Amino acid sequence: MTDEYFYGATLKEGSKTVTWDPDNKPEGYPRTNKLVIKQCLLGHEAAADEFNVVQVETMTIRDTLRIPIAVLKVGELRQCRMDLEFSDAPVTFTLVEGKGPVHIHGLHLLGSLVEEFEDMEEMEEEVLEEEEADEDEDEDGASQKKKPKLTNNSKGKPGAAAGGPAGNDKNRKRK
Repeated sequence: MTDEYFYGATLKEGSKTVTWDPDNKPEGYPRTNKLVIKQCLLGHEAAADEFNVVQVETMTIRDTLRIPIAVLKVGELRQCRMDLEFSDAPVTFTLVEGKGPVHIHGLHLLGSLVEEFEDMEEMEEEVLEEEEADEDEDEDGASQKKKPKLTNNSKGKPGAAAGGPAGNDKNRKRK
């Protein structure tokens, strides 16, 4: 169960820093957040022969990490496809060199916590068990209706079925 939303940001002269901070979680319903960056591209009005360097700042397990993720230049590289994922921590994009504009595109994914998935799995298992029990009851009832009742006319004697020779023997003895 994940909700997907488009994410976009523009870095340019005058606003060289953008921060993604999904800290707007309601108390009663916490959800996981993930930012997936798919592309950085240089705007059409970017200056020729100017490098535009995009840097990301995010938290790692131990400390803060600052690293360039895109180097774009008119005439050489106007776009950069990527598949970067950032979970829950604030992420800051900065245009550390150049005037831009540089457009950042991606997805903001909102998901449920793992506990909710476990609860859903338990509910699904209960529903499946109930359905299986209902099917077993239906099969038992249906199978009893479908099975013809067979009687054993022979009572252990071969050929004692109606019209068989044993039946004829009984009739002969009576005469």
